[in-house]
Amino acid sequence: MNDLDYLKKYLPKEQLDNGIKLLKKGIPVQYIVGDVDFYGNKIKVSNKVLIPRFETEGLVSKVCLWAKDKKGLDVLDLGTGSGCIAITLKKMLDDSKVVGIDISSDALKVAINNSKLNDCDVDFYISDMLDDVVGRFDIIVSNPPYISYDEEIMDIVKNNEPHIALYAANNGLYYYDKILRVVKDYLKPNYLLAFEIGYKQGRDVLDLVSKYLPGSYSKVCKDLYGKDRYVFISDGEICID
Repeated sequence: MNDLDYLKKYLPKEQLDNGIKLLKKGIPVQYIVGDVDFYGNKIKVSNKVLIPRFETEGLVSKVCLWAKDKKGLDVLDLGTGSGCIAITLKKMLDDSKVVGIDISSDALKVAINNSKLNDCDVDFYISDMLDDVVGRFDIIVSNPPYISYDEEIMDIVKNNEPHIALYAANNGLYYYDKILRVVKDYLKPNYLLAFEIGYKQGRDVLDLVSKYLPGSYSKVCKDLYGKDRYVFISDGEICID
């Protein structure tokens, strides 16, 4: 479905003319409509948060496969943005307690609204990754900023989506390093640590895992387009296929 057809399908008829004008100005269709479908959930979006993408649904799907038949899990979503990951995991994992954190208060307002919209009890609060987090978790998941500052990206993304959620220093590896260097103090036994990554970052992230979590199990998995997109880490066998 092209963007115009998407507008015609999801935007009220009385808003269509203005929506087309915004589309011609280069505004993403998801921001014009105001929401997206993520894993069957209606997620409100604005230019304060990244637009949830299909690749991130793949991350959630694999986390759910790992957690199959497990109950009462403590789950942490680092850099929650719109809350799409945290909300979906809360719905999918039986009797789980889910926390979503973000450094942006504007993003958290969107996430809290989405949690209410989806009748979903997720705890959201401000933290720069793990800096102000307390407790230990069975699952820690993150789709952090991972685009290098000198990397070319599409204008529609660069000109509209929040740069705080897109870009990271150290060739896009800054937040993986920031998380991994302290994450062992936040993990329960038999944990899963799950990252979305840039498609060229798999080897570099695995090197960080070896540095900070020696002896752990880790694997890079591909998205539906055949590109390296996820890294999973555990203290035991990782069954996500």
